[in-house]
Amino acid sequence: MPEGSIVQRTPAHTATQAAKVPLYESHKTIHPKAVKGLYRRLKTITFSILLALFFIAPWIRWERGPEAPSQAVLFDLTAPRFFLFWIEIWPQEIYYLTGILIVSALGLFLATALAGRVWCGFACPHTVWNDLFVWIERAFEGDRAERIRMEKQPWTTRKILRKAGKHAGWIGLSLVTGFGFLAYFTDAPGLLRDLATFQASYEATSFFAIFAGMTYVMAGWTREQMCMYMCPWPRIQSAMLDEHSLVVTYQADRGDNRGPKRKSQSWDERRAQGFGDCIDCGQCVQVCPIGIDVRTGEQSDCINCGLCVDACDTIMIQQGLPTRLIAFDSLAAQDVRASGKPYQWRLLRPRVIVYALLMLVIGGAMAWSFALRPSLNITVLRDRAPLFVTLSDGSIRNAYTFKVANKTRQDRAYTLSVAGVAGAEIKVIGEAEEESAAHTATISAQPDSVATYRVYVTAPRASVTAMSLPLTFQLSDTVNAAETDSRDSVFMGPTN
Repeated sequence: MPEGSIVQRTPAHTATQAAKVPLYESHKTIHPKAVKGLYRRLKTITFSILLALFFIAPWIRWERGPEAPSQAVLFDLTAPRFFLFWIEIWPQEIYYLTGILIVSALGLFLATALAGRVWCGFACPHTVWNDLFVWIERAFEGDRAERIRMEKQPWTTRKILRKAGKHAGWIGLSLVTGFGFLAYFTDAPGLLRDLATFQASYEATSFFAIFAGMTYVMAGWTREQMCMYMCPWPRIQSAMLDEHSLVVTYQADRGDNRGPKRKSQSWDERRAQGFGDCIDCGQCVQVCPIGIDVRTGEQSDCINCGLCVDACDTIMIQQGLPTRLIAFDSLAAQDVRASGKPYQWRLLRPRVIVYALLMLVIGGAMAWSFALRPSLNITVLRDRAPLFVTLSDGSIRNAYTFKVANKTRQDRAYTLSVAGVAGAEIKVIGEAEEESAAHTATISAQPDSVATYRVYVTAPRASVTAMSLPLTFQLSDTVNAAETDSRDSVFMGPTN
């Protein structure tokens, strides 16, 4: 074709060219194969412990006194309180939950720095329920090869029954999961009774249906798509890794070149032809719940579950070869061994030390703060309109909303006083309808509740020497004088 000539592309030609480059990859159903080995046992043990904790915790009873919930672990949204055995977290103490989340995130960073996405492979709730759903699927439809064959077969009565049995098992587990999750927010025995007798509230029924439905969809249908496309952690975790992090790796220097091995072929003949130990059986791919091939290199989608290690070790043992062709290893170890030098794994590394220290400092600060937290807490809100009121005798009055939180399980009486303004008197308007003004007042609070009072502070005009004066509210228990709390506010007055 002459240089500079123009090729006229027809619409049909353009469409054909565009069709060759798909914008996305069509979903392929993954049927993970059953496998036995060390990491499969570790996953089963971990899953069993986590599931037992999840389903049993709401049924554990814990006596807290009269009119207090007896459930050991409860997120009571009506109180609202968070109960964890002997610990009770109030809404204004939400920073404790924030601290727990921060420490948990740092723990996830630390685990990732040490062993990649090991959390995803062994402890992530989605992985746990995904494994359970696959186990139910395998019980009704058989292992991988049988499931693939059945998918290609026409619909028969047997196929319909097997599919129906699988989905019935999925729905049953989803319903149990929905109840288990909802039981953390209300009394478990009462919730079970209400659901069984169709007397549950609209809110409880709705959330039960939502939790059960999401479990069925996410663990039954989305499966690996949740880990690959929806979860942001695969993209974040690469920043947490370093060359010494233990991840599932394929020993390419030992395995490649890979290819099938004939039974009549000896290993000496095979190696003479340039082949490695990998016989390209594909077992590592078939057992992977994500459906990736670890032999193509380190991948963010790998959840470090180790099932491919078990599958490869089984094949290596059958072939009479050393195991760990696929193993938990670090990139630094591979590079050092390739140079013929010994490698020693480094546990203490800068990022590991930083994550551990942050967890220790934040966790220690939370524990110290919780151990010293008072059972009494007050809040003072000064009225903004009007800023102050001038009484007939010339004195100045400010109004405040005073709240006292009694975090004990007994009725409490307190003595309230103010300091900072000379001659100031207080008058409390509340349940007791206390109307007499004095330098102190007595208020009360019921067990595990917040009492709210209207408080007037009146000061002589001569004591109000500025537009704004510091004022301190002081509250002390009438029985236990050591139980005290104070809050700073201001007393507003006219300009001089």
